[in-house]
Amino acid sequence: MKVKKSGGGAGAAAAARTEEELGRKALIGPDDVLGLQRVTSDYLCTPEENVYKIDFTRFKIRDMESGTVLFEITKPAASDDCDGALLCAFPEREHNDRKDVDPNAGRFVRYQFTPAFLRLRQVGATVEFTVGDKPINNFRMIERHYFRDQLLKSFDFEFGFCIPSSKNTCEHIYEFPQLSEDLIREMILHPYETQSDSFYFVDNKLVMHNKADYSYSGGP
Repeated sequence: MKVKKSGGGAGAAAAARTEEELGRKALIGPDDVLGLQRVTSDYLCTPEENVYKIDFTRFKIRDMESGTVLFEITKPAASDDCDGALLCAFPEREHNDRKDVDPNAGRFVRYQFTPAFLRLRQVGATVEFTVGDKPINNFRMIERHYFRDQLLKSFDFEFGFCIPSSKNTCEHIYEFPQLSEDLIREMILHPYETQSDSFYFVDNKLVMHNKADYSYSGGP
């Protein structure tokens, strides 16, 4: 298993970009999303742009100091409704009619943590994923976290090269910023106003975009 530390931060230098600007671009690269000043309201690529058939099958979050597992999920062995997306394990609503399924439902996850999560300094996120029959060069993820319109932290991870038809496991180490007590209080009082965009690139081209929101109130 590979272990990677984030190489980015909230102060990463990039020209400011808007979601509207990026929506007009034929190719979106890492510098484009690093210039975003707020969470996106929509997805910047379609599920069909994942031509490498990258499929996340397992995800675990642990506190690096204590080793406590905070969150873990594994994709079912067979799921007709997931279309290869681990995140569809967190549907916003159930669908009885296949035609009514939101094509983006598998790209969003809602997390529920306790207030203590905001005081953690270092968290490990283990991801397991498979790839299709194409080799993947320079696989990279940029994940940007916001509270309302304030950028809290920008994480930048390199997966490197993935051979075709392989299963891969990597642990990303998140170094969390120290938050003020006032900001922590606001984040606890306003669940799901903390949001993130996760952008995945192959050879500096955006191929996947997932979104998440967070509650730190300890309940739904």
